[in-house]
Amino acid sequence: MANLAELDMYLERLCGALGHMDRRASLKDYCQGLMLPIARKSVEPLAAHINPTQVRAKHQSLHHFVAKSAWSDSAVLASVCDHVKPLLATDTGHYWIIDDTGFPKKGKHSVGVARQYCG
Repeated sequence: MANLAELDMYLERLCGALGHMDRRASLKDYCQGLMLPIARKSVEPLAAHINPTQVRAKHQSLHHFVAKSAWSDSAVLASVCDHVKPLLATDTGHYWIIDDTGFPKKGKHSVGVARQYCG
């Protein structure tokens, strides 16, 4: 339960960087969907698992947030950086491991889908 409270506080911090109050629920839903134990993480399966009784509406909401909503990825990344930097001080015992490993793609029929580097 404490982890959920921490996640909610973290997402609230990110919501502050979105610029408009209407985007808050979509960000939280999208992040929740990305953490679900499902194979496909595209908008449609996320919508189906987040709100099974209103899949079309949730799909439209998530798609708008991801593809058309005018929020700044730089502002969100700056918010993440502001949150993480204090934890990376050398005297805290926390370490930042950077790995360029990619994920193998599964599709064969979509344009641009090919196996990606996965070291």
